[in-house]
Amino acid sequence: MHLDVPRRILVLGGGGREHALAWRLAGEAGVEDVVCAPGSAGIATTPGVRCVAVDPMSPAAVAALATAEAVDLVVVGPEAPLGAGVADALEAAGVPVFGPGREAARLETSKAFCHDVAEAAGVRMARAAAFCGGEDEVALAFIRELAADGTGIVLKADGLAAGKGVIVTESTAMALEYAPSFLAGRPSDQPALVIEERLTGPEASVIAVCDGERATALPAARDHKRLCDDDRGPNTGGMGAYSPLPDLDDAAVAAIVERFHTPILAEMRRRGLPFRGFLYAGLMLTPDGPVLLEVNVRCGDPETQVILPRVAVPLAPLLLAAARRSLPAETPAVLPATAGAAVGIVLAAHGYPQSPKRGDPIVGVDAAVAQGALVFHAGTVARPGAAGGWGTSGGRVLAVVGRGANLAQARGAAERAADTIHWDGVHRRRDIALQVPAQAEVSP
Repeated sequence: MHLDVPRRILVLGGGGREHALAWRLAGEAGVEDVVCAPGSAGIATTPGVRCVAVDPMSPAAVAALATAEAVDLVVVGPEAPLGAGVADALEAAGVPVFGPGREAARLETSKAFCHDVAEAAGVRMARAAAFCGGEDEVALAFIRELAADGTGIVLKADGLAAGKGVIVTESTAMALEYAPSFLAGRPSDQPALVIEERLTGPEASVIAVCDGERATALPAARDHKRLCDDDRGPNTGGMGAYSPLPDLDDAAVAAIVERFHTPILAEMRRRGLPFRGFLYAGLMLTPDGPVLLEVNVRCGDPETQVILPRVAVPLAPLLLAAARRSLPAETPAVLPATAGAAVGIVLAAHGYPQSPKRGDPIVGVDAAVAQGALVFHAGTVARPGAAGGWGTSGGRVLAVVGRGANLAQARGAAERAADTIHWDGVHRRRDIALQVPAQAEVSP
C-alpha cells in the first residue's frame, strides 16, 4: 500500500495532545518540517518541530499561515477550532486538512446532534433527551421518569466544555438539584442540557482515522476521567490513560468500527456532511454489549499520548490520504500496533479542575526523560534560569508516559518517572492502569 508522505505539516493547538501529535509526525520518515500553531515552549523542544504564534481559533489566520508555509497537510488538534470553522477555511484555500468542517464537528459540539445522528444511523446510545432554556419542569420530569425505571442519571452540557461539562449524579435528588443550573439563562430555541441514563461497565476509547467513507482504528485506550484514585472526585479532562486494553482485542475493535464508526460515517454522508478526521467513539462496555457514550471529532487527551507511541505504521501518510478522501480500500479496520504497552499519568496543578494555580516552578522533567519516559507538555511555561526551566501554566500540566513489554511494566516506568517531577501542590492519581480487566468481559 503506497501512500504519499506529507513533507511539511501544520499541527494546530498547544496542549499535551498536540505535543504528542507533533512528536509523532516529526519523527516519521519523509516528514521534513512540523509547524505547531500556537504550540508552546515545551512543544518547541521537540526535534523537527517549530512553533508559530498564530491563533488556531482564527480561520483566516490559519489559512494564511498554511499557505505561507506551503504545508502539505494541516492536522487540527483541539475541538474548538473545528467548531469555529478552521477546516472549512483551509479547504476553501485548497489546503489538505485532517479534521471535519464546522457542521460535521457538531457531532462533538452538540450532544443533542450526536444523539440524533446516532439514532438515525442505528447506533446504540444511552436513553436520553435534550432540553432548551426554560424547559426546567420538562427536564425534571424526565429525570423522575428515568429514576422510576431504576436507572442513574448523567447530566451533560450540550456544547463544548473541555471535557468537564458532565455530572455523573449520585442520586435522583442530586440530578434534580443540578439540572436547572444547565438551563439557567440559556436560549429557548437550542439545546442546553442532555440528560442520559447512567450505564455501568468499563469505558473504552476507540478512535478511528476517517476519510468520509472508510475508517481505520488506532489502538484502543482507556481514560481515567475522575480527579482522584478509585474514580472519586469530579470529572476532569482526563487524569491518565493506558493502551492496550486486555478486554478489547483487535477483533472486538474491528467489530466496534463496523457497528459504530461506519454507520455514523454513512449517516453523515447522507446528510451531506462527509466526516474526515479523527472520529472518537467513547464507549461503555456494558454487560449487554458496547454502548456509545459520546462522539468526539478529534483525538482524546490523554489517550493520544499513550496511543501514538504504539502505532506501528507511519501515521502521516494515512492522515494525508484521509484528508484527500482517499484511504485505500485495503486499509485494515485496525492499524497494526507494537506488542508493548504504554501508560500515561497526568500531573495536574493545585486546585484543578476548579481553580488551577499557575506559576509554580517545576523540577525533575529532565530526570524523567533520562529514565526513558515521554513527557508531553500541556500547561507549562518556560522559566529561564529557574531550576528545571519550567513553571505551571494550566490545569493539566504534564503527561508522563511509560512504556514496557506489558501494562505492569509500562505502569511501573510511568510511576517511577512521575515520581521525579514535583512542584508545590502537584496532584496525580496513583491507580492509572492498576485495576485492568484480564480478559474480554463483553462480546461486541
